[in-house]
Amino acid sequence: MFNVSATLNVSRLLYNPSLCLPHSIIKSFDQLSIPISIPNNSTSQIKGVVLDKDNCFAKDHDDKVWPAYQDTWNKLKETYPKEHLLIVSNSAGTNDDIDHVQALKLETDTGVTVLRHSTKKPGCLPEIKEYFAQFDIKPSEIVIIGDRLFTDMMMANMMGSWGIWVCEGVELSQKVFPKLERQVYERLVGTRPENPWVPPTPNE
Repeated sequence: MFNVSATLNVSRLLYNPSLCLPHSIIKSFDQLSIPISIPNNSTSQIKGVVLDKDNCFAKDHDDKVWPAYQDTWNKLKETYPKEHLLIVSNSAGTNDDIDHVQALKLETDTGVTVLRHSTKKPGCLPEIKEYFAQFDIKPSEIVIIGDRLFTDMMMANMMGSWGIWVCEGVELSQKVFPKLERQVYERLVGTRPENPWVPPTPNE
């Protein structure tokens, strides 16, 4: 269950802390505006949506949409084609998920494809780009929605994509790393008011 990818990639923050900063923030998944747009950006059209699971659209260690988010989930599926939505979890679909039993259950419960990947976030970005390339979707047309700065938001920036941070989720996590991430965010925003790195738009 140890995330080697996150441990190795977090060292990037030592020389580029803004890699973990989101482009937009919502408190919980039901605050997501659909169709999805990025504030202060009118040039990029979002075509592909990557969804984290735990404490994003579902409660930790649960494989179904949190009841309060069901309307938002339904609208998301109505707005975007099925193949343009992708769940990327650090549990379901990974090598920890024996025979991908959890991924199959999650797909059945949500109606959305779960990425099968051997490397956990943020190191699975090549598999994500390869998946969306099938549908001619560029990284700069992809948004990653998740509750973790050091995995979800860092991966978004490393991909040249957009990141929406779910800063509280189903419940505000008191685990060590989520608390540390919130402290890092407050420190960076307080001392570095500039916007996080913005990936190129499709027109560029």
